[in-house]
Amino acid sequence: MNTNITHVSTIVVGAGQAGLATGFHLARHDQDFLILDANERIGESWRRRWDSLRLFTPARHSGLPGLPNPSPPGSYSSKDEVAGYLEGYAAQFGLPVRSGVTVSALARGADGFTLATTDGTFIAENVVVATGANALPSLPSFASELDPSIRQLHSDDYQNPDSVEIGPVLVVGAGTSGAEIALELAASHPTYLAGRPTAHIPDALFALAGGAYWAFVNGVLTLKTPMGRKVASKFHMRGSPLIRISMKQVEAAGVIRLPRLTGVAHGLPVADGAPVPPPKTVVWATGYRPDLQWIEDLPRDEFGLPATHRGVVKDIPGLYFVGMPFQFALTSALIGGVGRDADYIARRIADSTARTGPSSYAEPPRRKSPLITRKP
Repeated sequence: MNTNITHVSTIVVGAGQAGLATGFHLARHDQDFLILDANERIGESWRRRWDSLRLFTPARHSGLPGLPNPSPPGSYSSKDEVAGYLEGYAAQFGLPVRSGVTVSALARGADGFTLATTDGTFIAENVVVATGANALPSLPSFASELDPSIRQLHSDDYQNPDSVEIGPVLVVGAGTSGAEIALELAASHPTYLAGRPTAHIPDALFALAGGAYWAFVNGVLTLKTPMGRKVASKFHMRGSPLIRISMKQVEAAGVIRLPRLTGVAHGLPVADGAPVPPPKTVVWATGYRPDLQWIEDLPRDEFGLPATHRGVVKDIPGLYFVGMPFQFALTSALIGGVGRDADYIARRIADSTARTGPSSYAEPPRRKSPLITRKP
């Protein structure tokens, strides 16, 4: 058992886009911080996704602060390109990331926050949780009632059509992920897609008015505007719009559309009360949920997400979140939108440090992350 105790002013949990953007802004404010990540390599969560996955927003709108996405501006970066970009981003700015460290518990005490990890105990005045909302696959409660002969995969486990057994496939969830997986499977499997699709954003909108569209979703659809607050109130019930793919494309490929699944009868899925053709495999493209069980006494909202104001946990001073859906804007959980939220939280931490003064921990000063300006 590791009994090491490390004191750091601010701990950031997670080295994905949210954690790295937070680190960038903490460094700008000359803060003492350390980023902990459970993966052995930065970007690993992206590398594990299905082979053909690409970002749903163009590269010009998919960069972190200080370093544009290197993919062609109008292209959609592949999962491996995103992983490489994140790894390069951490190296470019010398961000202090400690990989392979899993945080199992977080509690607040008289001396600050105590984090129990696989690399010993950490004590911090501030903690930024940047693990995002996609930590755990989300499945409907009736998934366990399916006949055991039906193989079940979440989109998190899906890799490519060769990873799916021969026979009919039912993809559940008609968002962008479900639609893209169904389209890919249709070339080699009888494929059904169940669910109510969200609105489709045409490719032409990005091609002809991409800048204006991004300005709208990133600058207008925020918690500061009446329209943004209205969208935010319904966001968690409807999900994000279809981007780069339409239901017309899916249907043209031979995918058979079905209504939303409502349950299971006699071991088989049921859609709006009617049985569906028996599948050999079910791919659940039903989204994710955050992993928050390790945070003691965390207040939550009606959707099970952290109850915060722009990422600040009101009832637990010093605890912050970055990267949650619609934390401030529709784009808060996206690579191109997370930087603003990270800056807001870093400023709050810097202001708090300025008011209370530097930590009195009896340790030698830690080397702060250097901020490197990218050459033109």
